[in-house]
Amino acid sequence: MRQTDIDRHARHILLKEIGGPGQARLGAARVVMIGAGGLGTPAALYLVAAGIGSLTIIDPDTVSLDNLQRQVLFRTGDVDRLKVEAARDALHALDPAVSIETHAVRAGPANLPAVLEGADLVLDGCDDFATRFAVNDAAIAAGIPLVSGAVGRWDGQVSTFAPHLGAHAPCYRCLVPGIPPDAESCAVTGIVGAITGIVGTLMALEAIKLVTKAGEPLIGRVQIVDGLSGALRTVKLARDPACEACGAQAAASASSNRDASGS
Repeated sequence: MRQTDIDRHARHILLKEIGGPGQARLGAARVVMIGAGGLGTPAALYLVAAGIGSLTIIDPDTVSLDNLQRQVLFRTGDVDRLKVEAARDALHALDPAVSIETHAVRAGPANLPAVLEGADLVLDGCDDFATRFAVNDAAIAAGIPLVSGAVGRWDGQVSTFAPHLGAHAPCYRCLVPGIPPDAESCAVTGIVGAITGIVGTLMALEAIKLVTKAGEPLIGRVQIVDGLSGALRTVKLARDPACEACGAQAAASASSNRDASGS
């Protein structure tokens, strides 16, 4: 580790749960971020500040004026720029040593397998369920943890999904099997900007814990933030045996496909 890195990350290295070995793991880790919006931007800031070695950001959109209320990486001068390019510049200003790869495309089944190849984990801060399901399926196929965050109005939630770790670990579809009939975007319902900062920061915290092997990640648990009351609670989430992505039938189908391809 370079002396500048030791100076930069001295407060991490002092923590017995991280120390020099944990900081080295952060420096060697590759994380993929889906979405450079209200959740992705604070998460990316804290991951780069933490010394993550490589960050890949996927987002097809450009910065708009109404993004600035909550998407803290961007400035007024970034309006109409591609989000991934504005995010890359802001993050490099924070730490030029971090490798940042950008993809100005919408994440989906066609491109996610290649993007996730070689990644240690993926963070999903997108705002549509089709993409969330695609990210979940790709993370399962890649055998890497998925840190997922969601927000609405004054509330938010975060969890880590890692069904490859065993039967105790559910996937995102165990929590949300299908698109909720009453699903609405923040463009319709509104969103308080600070709640995205809280949940995005919790996502970064989960990622840091996973990489450094510190503490207990939110595997099999969902942390729920109620911004209006100030309440923070955690509820248990079990794997759904009937889950189409990670349940018994899905596992049997995947095994059958592997056997067939190997014959």
